[in-house]
Amino acid sequence: MKNKITILIIASIATLAALSGIQGYLIENAYQLEKKLFIQETDEAISDIDNHPELDSLTDIIGEELKGNLSDYKNKRITKAEVIRKLKAQGDSVNPQYMKRYNTELDSINLGYKIRYKRQITSIVTFDGKKIDSIFPFSKNRDLAILGEAFQDEESQTIKSARTFTEFEYVEKLNDSIFVNSSIDLEIKTKDVIVITDWKSIVFRRMATLLIFSVLLFLFVVGLLYYSIKNLINQKKITEIKTDFINNITHELKTPLATLSVASKSLKNKEIQNTPEAFENTLNIVDRQNTRLQKLIDQVLTNSLSSEDIVLSKDAVVDTTYFKDLVDDFKLSTQQKSLKLINDVYKEDVILRIDTFHFTTALINILENAVKYGNDETEIHLTTRLKNNKYIIKISDNGTGISEKDQTQIFDKFYRVSHGNVHNVKGLGLGLYYTHQIVHAHQGKITVQSELTKGTTFTIIIPIN
Repeated sequence: MKNKITILIIASIATLAALSGIQGYLIENAYQLEKKLFIQETDEAISDIDNHPELDSLTDIIGEELKGNLSDYKNKRITKAEVIRKLKAQGDSVNPQYMKRYNTELDSINLGYKIRYKRQITSIVTFDGKKIDSIFPFSKNRDLAILGEAFQDEESQTIKSARTFTEFEYVEKLNDSIFVNSSIDLEIKTKDVIVITDWKSIVFRRMATLLIFSVLLFLFVVGLLYYSIKNLINQKKITEIKTDFINNITHELKTPLATLSVASKSLKNKEIQNTPEAFENTLNIVDRQNTRLQKLIDQVLTNSLSSEDIVLSKDAVVDTTYFKDLVDDFKLSTQQKSLKLINDVYKEDVILRIDTFHFTTALINILENAVKYGNDETEIHLTTRLKNNKYIIKISDNGTGISEKDQTQIFDKFYRVSHGNVHNVKGLGLGLYYTHQIVHAHQGKITVQSELTKGTTFTIIIPIN
């Protein structure tokens, strides 16, 4: 059964992990799609700006500058690097006017968010009918920002790529006295890139409904899985507890029933009937076993109540007198010669309002456990103190102790501390549960501290008012 539950839990967690991966994949795809759609919307909104006459005229100035520089390059008056440097200088000179007009047109669109724009040249290639000459890039493969703002490309988005073909004529110098008109085919590749300020927040806001629903769905599935596994484990635990309880109660009932069976048969014996002393002894046995059965049944019925259902009949008792009587009665009932019980009660008299029957039974349960789980030289130390209107009762022993795992469950109904898979001490697992309920019925609390082989300390705190 345990292995099946473990396999089920592992399978459930693996399924949850798979579903989470699928959900994450779908959210990532939705994010990329929303991002692409947002960039596309921005591109469509600003696409008409490039066609503005003033911007076109400024772009043409840069084009004419490039043609002149290429003429000088073909006549070997300047190098490729100088062509690009002059082109960049021309772009810098017209850029303030270009961006002023561009921003004016951008403001008129009223996008609702800010963007930064620049145009980059990615390639300049010429063909003179004989050979292809790559003007740019000529060293490192990088883009040339010719217009717009300066910003890093990590967060930029390309909104448009263009490839322009043109043919222009220039005067080619063959020697000092010969000049001819030649033509060049020119190909220019450009791209327009933008950076949208805080674009991630905008995309996430558009996806807010999807993200919230996904998170809620994920939490619901995790909660449902947790609830189901917890219930399954609890059901398994309850089943084990019920089985253990039935075995224990059966064992506890067998002894008095067997004794009653023997006693009842003995009462039919003529010799015993004719012997008053033997007859009386047999009747006393029947009476004691009947009382024992009644106590077992009463214990089960009493422990079916919770602390809220227990009706207390409180009396005012003096703590010194109460604990002296408790200790004396316990010593007398235990009849264990090796038992050492130290009664260290608070020196000044304190009036306690408690249900003496229930509260005494609760304390007796702790003392009896100290004896049951004690060693050959059992020593119990009962200490009481008064602090901040709280009456503190500590019962310590030098017994076998309780493991950390068992400490979290010893107040549960029917739970019994075991060694391995064997319960070495008889009982129904109701004593400490009953004690816990009685203490809570008195608006108090009970805790336990223990270490294996070193003993256990139960602490009960109740209000004195």
